[in-house]
Amino acid sequence: MTLRIYVPADASALSVGADLVADAIAAELAARRIEAQVIRTGSRGLFWLEPMVEVATLTGRIAYGPVDVADVPQLIPALLEGAPHKLKLGNPDAIPYLARQERLTFGRVGVIDPVSVDDYRAHGGFKGLEKALAMKPAEIVEEVVASGLRGRGGAGFPTGIKWRTVLGAQADQKYIVCNADEGDSGTFADRMLMEGDPMILIEGMTIAGLAVGATQGYIYIRSEYPHAFRTFGRAVEACRKAGLLGTRIAGSDRDFDITVRLGAGAYVCGEETSLLESLEGKRGLVRFKPPLPALKGLFGKPTVINNVLSLAAVPTILADGAKTYADFGMGRSRGTLPFQLAGNIKYGGLVEKAFGLTLGEAVHDFGGGTLSGRPLRAVQVGGPLGAYFPADYLDTPLDYEAFAQRRGMLGHGGIVVFDDTVDMAEQARFAFEFCAKESCGKCTPCRIGSTRGRETMERVIRGEHIADNLTLIEDLCRTMTDASLCALGGLTPYPVTSAIEHFPEDFDRPRAHRAAAE
Repeated sequence: MTLRIYVPADASALSVGADLVADAIAAELAARRIEAQVIRTGSRGLFWLEPMVEVATLTGRIAYGPVDVADVPQLIPALLEGAPHKLKLGNPDAIPYLARQERLTFGRVGVIDPVSVDDYRAHGGFKGLEKALAMKPAEIVEEVVASGLRGRGGAGFPTGIKWRTVLGAQADQKYIVCNADEGDSGTFADRMLMEGDPMILIEGMTIAGLAVGATQGYIYIRSEYPHAFRTFGRAVEACRKAGLLGTRIAGSDRDFDITVRLGAGAYVCGEETSLLESLEGKRGLVRFKPPLPALKGLFGKPTVINNVLSLAAVPTILADGAKTYADFGMGRSRGTLPFQLAGNIKYGGLVEKAFGLTLGEAVHDFGGGTLSGRPLRAVQVGGPLGAYFPADYLDTPLDYEAFAQRRGMLGHGGIVVFDDTVDMAEQARFAFEFCAKESCGKCTPCRIGSTRGRETMERVIRGEHIADNLTLIEDLCRTMTDASLCALGGLTPYPVTSAIEHFPEDFDRPRAHRAAAE
């Protein structure tokens, strides 16, 4: 049996020296004349243990981490003989952080070679596609409807309903567009998937094409993800070479191919109509709706636009059945949510669990609380436009309806933690500033409202006419919510008003200072 050693090539592992560790392992093996295969994988998402090296044994994989280049000479005997080592973690699947998860979408991430068709297939890949090829388009669509899958990009619109609309549209050409412009703060699930298991996304896009009658797909990857862009491109080429993309896919009479595009770095291009404009070679401006992209989307043709996690959930739904998938989750939030732990947190990483886990369980049971060890003060869920929740909201279940009831949103599942040193007035100012920088400029409430909001919040922070300026902020937020053309302007009030509501002491600095002095 050839020795097989697995070293992640995910961007998070590379940032802490995974390439150097892989090179050192290869050099040490060559010097000792040991025949071995060093396989580059994605990351399992336990970032505090990266680079986490694994070795295949007769009883399963054994993990070591975090591994530094200086550890490699002493690590080789442990990898070869199972000798004791200070960095030994044991079976990675038994590490509590992983063992407590329900990985339907991320089950292969960190396990397989991401650009190997054979490895993907050996771990259950393409079963969903094989099943879809034997089904009629409407049957595929209804299977996705029955699963209860909702868009994982933010709005939570039912994926199957969107597909049903495109299937029913009459046109000579239809498109599948994957939104991989992952720009929310604290999110990295799309990147991890594209770097660790890109073929599940290729399979999902292909199934979507079969379902609605589209023969061409586009994926729009954010420019800040060069590793994901390269890995996904290599995976597309490997699938094309294996006959799984292009004409007569998998030996059938159906055609489907994928073009990979790199975005230009604008946050607003994560909004679906701006993304379409950018794909067409234009400036990323928001389009008026209607018409919906499902009826008049890319190049004016009916188009399915879903984000990475939505499309990547589809192969599992087809392979295992809609009911199996829907049995995970609660209420109208079915399946699993890959949420991401970031900010001031001890164990940052990705956790995939069925909807319904509470925010507190995510932050404390998985995340281990704050990295600083100071008391937790605020948690922002849903990216830079998500609401700030105080510590007494940690009992909120992670599902769409529970968050909406508390005037928050799940968004892309990013959870950013702050300890008690955070200044919430500065965070509210930042929300306006972010919107002002990223606005496409098409509508006045977003373009001008965000700039006036930042200026007004700065006056509040300086202690100038606080009550009057907070009243002005309230009016401004109402206008942005009601009159903005898209979610960028319409959701910016979420972080602002939640910060004011839950942390009012941070917006009344002179009074707070006087009270402290007295």
